[in-house]
Amino acid sequence: MQTASKPLHRADTSSFGRTEGSGPNLSSFTLDNGLDVVVIPDHRVPVVTHMVWYRNGSADDPLGQSGIAHFLEHLMFKGTQKHPAGEFSKVISGLGGQENAFTSFDYTAYFQRVAREHLKTMMEFESDRMTNLLLEESVIAPERDVVLEERRMRVETDPSAQLSEAMAASLFVHHPYGIPIIGWMHEIETLNREHALDYYRRFYTPENGILVVAGDVTEDEVRRLAEGTYGRIAPQGKRPMRIRPREPEPVAARRIAVADPKVEQETLQRLYLVPSCRTASHRDCYSLELLAEVIGGGPTSYLYRKLVLERGIAVNAGAWYMSSAMEDTRFSVYAVPAEGVSLPQLEEAVDQVLKTIPSEALDSDSIERAKTRLVAETIYSTDSQSSLARIYGSALAIGETIEDVRHWPVGIEAVLKDDLAATAERYLVQRRSVTGYLQKSEA
Repeated sequence: MQTASKPLHRADTSSFGRTEGSGPNLSSFTLDNGLDVVVIPDHRVPVVTHMVWYRNGSADDPLGQSGIAHFLEHLMFKGTQKHPAGEFSKVISGLGGQENAFTSFDYTAYFQRVAREHLKTMMEFESDRMTNLLLEESVIAPERDVVLEERRMRVETDPSAQLSEAMAASLFVHHPYGIPIIGWMHEIETLNREHALDYYRRFYTPENGILVVAGDVTEDEVRRLAEGTYGRIAPQGKRPMRIRPREPEPVAARRIAVADPKVEQETLQRLYLVPSCRTASHRDCYSLELLAEVIGGGPTSYLYRKLVLERGIAVNAGAWYMSSAMEDTRFSVYAVPAEGVSLPQLEEAVDQVLKTIPSEALDSDSIERAKTRLVAETIYSTDSQSSLARIYGSALAIGETIEDVRHWPVGIEAVLKDDLAATAERYLVQRRSVTGYLQKSEA
């Protein structure tokens, strides 16, 4: 069980039985009770990846109950009347399969990877816990303690995680993206059975779910199995509303510092509030994706070349963009100082380099190499069944369509130099930013 990490790139994949230019040879349909189903055939090995996505994540946690989406993810493994706690996992292990679950800001997902002949068994178990979770009082406190310990291990003892939390909370002053997925410690401590049941009844319905099956299957086979399992669940009538506040336009740069004796390597981080794939207009989403690759995508990127190779002021530098989000999201720039270089000196150098992006970083060769890397990286990553299922599942869970996913490489290829320059000048500005210092302090 885990919180979700940075999402995968999306692309038109060439290795899953498609006709040229059409994307994966997938199909989709909706059951009578509202459950959306996506089938992605891959007949290379007799294995299937079975994933259920729910259109709710930590950003949908009720006020004062941060962490409830993640806590319920844990509780989903505690059994039903038909299948007691631990039986599902024991069956998967006995079949030689794999399983896990994860919570993100915008969705929660559960998946199994098994031999194709066991797909029906996975559907029977997963559809059962979609509606029949017991949540006995005896499991609540022990599992809450597990989550609290998870937070202690991941955040309370890790200065870099503390900085990341503080920066997100400062970047998103009104939107729940500023609240950690796992929740705040003091609010996790108050989560109870009623909180979990209320959240479960609200979001765990067929109308709110997406079933993705990738592997050695056909559409007809998946449709028959899905109708015989998930299709028996009574609909609730309509999909639950996701009501979220809109983040105000930023007007002031913010600064955060975390100092701790446990810090082994000081780091400079910068977050900018930018549009996501759902909120961007025109080509801004593709421009931000490509801009992150041009200026910060590895040892050939502009930031690395300028700060590490030419000036020797840093030992690492880069950038990334979290495009897959329902609302405005984050664009990050980071750098690690070389020995003897202070964080203020490094920040000054980073700002100087960022100012030169429109005039120096955007040569045609760099742009074309970045486009090639982005699309190639995505195609390679989707050679995995589970990665491909995640790409489509996560996109659909935030409101994108299958065509949006297929169009991604076309959108990247269409970005021009002028688009990148305009995007950098519009969004990589101080008033939209939070700057963070991770510093080593005396014990």
